[in-house]
Amino acid sequence: MEVGFIGLGRMGAGMAHRLLAAGHQVHGYDVSDSSRLAFENQGGSWAANLGSLTVALSQPRAVWMMLPPGAPTEETLSSLLPLLASGDTVVDGGNAHYADSERRAGTLAERGIHFIDVGTNSGTAGVDLGYCLTVGGAPEHVTQLSPVFDAISSGGGEGWSHVGASGAGHFVKMVHNAVSYGLMEAYAEGFAMLRAKQQFALNLPAIAQVWTHESLLDSQLLDQIAVLLAREGDLSDVEGRIDDTGAGRWAILEALALDVSAPALTEALLRRIRSREQEPYSDKLLAALRGEFGGHAVHRAIGAEPPHNSGN
Repeated sequence: MEVGFIGLGRMGAGMAHRLLAAGHQVHGYDVSDSSRLAFENQGGSWAANLGSLTVALSQPRAVWMMLPPGAPTEETLSSLLPLLASGDTVVDGGNAHYADSERRAGTLAERGIHFIDVGTNSGTAGVDLGYCLTVGGAPEHVTQLSPVFDAISSGGGEGWSHVGASGAGHFVKMVHNAVSYGLMEAYAEGFAMLRAKQQFALNLPAIAQVWTHESLLDSQLLDQIAVLLAREGDLSDVEGRIDDTGAGRWAILEALALDVSAPALTEALLRRIRSREQEPYSDKLLAALRGEFGGHAVHRAIGAEPPHNSGN
């Protein structure tokens, strides 16, 4: 098939690479041409702008976007719309909010343009192993692009699924991200406990490695932990600040709206947020309050003078 690819960053470039390797014709565009040489060496055709991209594609066109959520996706789609025609298909494989995807599907449908939202659930290994894709959209439109999904996904085409109507692909991706937060938190706490038991001088890389062999904890995440600990040692030069893309927050808000209890996922998100705080004010207040009502010791910063009672 012939596909236009917008956004050739790490994930987009990996997907385009798999399409080209499978014999599909790919026209690519990115605001930065840093990946242009590698893309062209693989057989891709580089477009100077969105107009050139759409002109290069045969109708009906299939255009796949791999862009950051929010303004970059919205602005690109607005620029792209006048260049498309009825019967064309736009695929959003980025990390968009599912409600935005529902809205975009409606907007495009008014012009006769099809919209498919794809939750992309693999990390950097996807370029070699294939990607896990959850696809939302009308069945007939999804079926038309099934050769593209087969080429990009893992397992010879088994790594993708049509999960529902427009927005469903990104909804499932949102929940996937929230669950991954919880899994990573559980692994992190478990290995922290192993490390704290200094009596046994436990070999954490070896434990992670052996757990990857038919253990109930075996997963792609554990594979990565085993590699990471073997390479990074005690992580002494790693800052414990954890960012998030927003999908976990969306998922917790959705859980509240649906009256679904999700304490583990919520706590994992809060843990990430707390990791960005330097000396949290809440901890300082708790420590001072414990001293106030119970007369317990309050640990002061080095060089700080204790407060003086004014006598009032």
